[in-house]
Amino acid sequence: MTDFDYDLITIGAGSGGVRASRMSASFGARVAIVENSRVGGTCVMRGCVPKKLLVYGSHFADDFEDAKGFGWEVGETKINWPKLIKDKNTELDRLESVYGRILRDNGVTHLQGRGRVVDGHTVEVETDGAKKTYTAKKILISTGGWPSLPDVVGVEHAITSNEALELIELPKRIVIVGGGYIAVEFAGIFNAMGVDVSIIIRAGNILRGFDEDVRDTLADEMEKKGVHIHRECVVQSIEKSGDGFSVLLRENETIECDRVMYATGRKPNTKDIGLEQAGVELTDHGAIKTDENFQTTVSSIFALGDVTARIQLTPVAINEGVAFANTQFNDNPMVMDYNAVPAAVFSQPTIGTVGLSEAEAREQGEVDIYMSRFRPMKHTLTGRDAHSMMKLVVDRASQRVVGCHMVGDDAPEIIQGFAVALKAGATKAQFDATVGIHPTAAEEFVTMREKLPDHDEDV
Repeated sequence: MTDFDYDLITIGAGSGGVRASRMSASFGARVAIVENSRVGGTCVMRGCVPKKLLVYGSHFADDFEDAKGFGWEVGETKINWPKLIKDKNTELDRLESVYGRILRDNGVTHLQGRGRVVDGHTVEVETDGAKKTYTAKKILISTGGWPSLPDVVGVEHAITSNEALELIELPKRIVIVGGGYIAVEFAGIFNAMGVDVSIIIRAGNILRGFDEDVRDTLADEMEKKGVHIHRECVVQSIEKSGDGFSVLLRENETIECDRVMYATGRKPNTKDIGLEQAGVELTDHGAIKTDENFQTTVSSIFALGDVTARIQLTPVAINEGVAFANTQFNDNPMVMDYNAVPAAVFSQPTIGTVGLSEAEAREQGEVDIYMSRFRPMKHTLTGRDAHSMMKLVVDRASQRVVGCHMVGDDAPEIIQGFAVALKAGATKAQFDATVGIHPTAAEEFVTMREKLPDHDEDV
C-alpha cells in the first residue's frame, strides 16, 4: 500500500498524543487524531488539572485558620462543594476548547469515535455504531491508562479517581484503598474539606517507591491532620449498609463510611483496540513494548505515554511526543532521556523529588546523606504543628548530588529548579557555593553542611 489517507493517525488525544500530532503536522505531515472521549486526556480531563484545582480549593481551610495567627479576624467559613465542582468543570470545558483549537490551527484532523487498529496501516473508527476505516503510513498509540479495580467482593460499590472528581455531594466519611500518590492526594483534599478520611494499605507505609524519609514525613504530617492510616490491611469485602457502606478488613474489624474509593493503580488502556491481533507485543500487565524510538514490534506502529508504562507522568508523555515527531517527521532524531525526571505529589504537605532515593543510591555505591527537618517560619505565628523535610543524597566518590527530596509547602516549585542542577551534574560543593535566598525554605538545600552518620535507610 502506497497511497495512504494520512501520514500519521494517532489513537488517543491526551497530552502525549496531542503534542506528537500537532508537532508532526507542523513539520508537514498529514495527521489525524482519534478520540472517543474528551480531547485533553487523563491529565487535563480526569487527572492533574481537575485534581490540582480541588487541591487549591482545599488549601483555604488551613489558610483561613492560619490567618488568625497574623491578626486577621475571620468569620464563619464553609465549603460550597457543588459550586467548586461546577466551576472546575467550566474550566475543563475551556481547556478542551483550547486543545481542540490547537489541533485545528496545526491542521490536525479530529476523528471523533473509538479507534481500533486493524493492521499496521489501517485504523477503524466507530462513531455511534457506524464504522469507517482510514489508512496511514504510521500509527501512534497514546491511549493512556485507566484506573484498575481488584477482584474484591462488593467492589462494584467503589469509585475511582474518575468519579471522585465528579462527586456532587461531599461525603462525611470516606475510605480510600491504596497508598500511592493518587490516594494521598485525594486524602488531603477530602481531609481539608472536613471529611473523616481512612486510608487502607497492605504495606507498612504509604508511597511505595519513594525515599523512606519522604514516606515517613508525609505519613506523620497526614496523621497529625487527622487522616487515619490503616497499615498492613487488606479489604476483604464491601457491603451496602443503610445509606453508606461497610468495609471489612479483618474478622470483626469494619469501617463504616459514605464512600469507598479505590486508588490501587492504573493499567495501560490497551484492551480491545486490536493491538495483539495486529501483531503488537504487550507486557504481562498490558503495556505496549517499544524500543527507544517508541516503535513497537510492528514497524509502522508506535506508542508513547502511560500506555507504555515507562514513567507515568504528563511531562514525560509530552517530551516523548516531541521526540517522536522530530524523529519521524523532522529528520531530527531524538531519544528521550529518562534520567533524573522530577516528580511532585500534591499531598498536604506537598512532595517534590528528583533523582535517586537513598536506597537506590546505596545500591550503586557509598553515599553521603544530608537532611534538614524544621518548622516553617510561617507556623511560628500560626501555632500549627507542621514540619518540612529536605534531603540530599550525594554519591561519595564523585560528590555529585544524585537525589534531592522535599516534603513541605511549595516543594514541587522548589524541586523544579534543583532538577536542572541534578541534570547538569552539580556537586555538593557547588550546592554549598550557591548563596541562598533568605528567608526561604529553599535556602536549606544550599546551607546543609553536616552529613548524617552512616546508617541504613530503614533504621
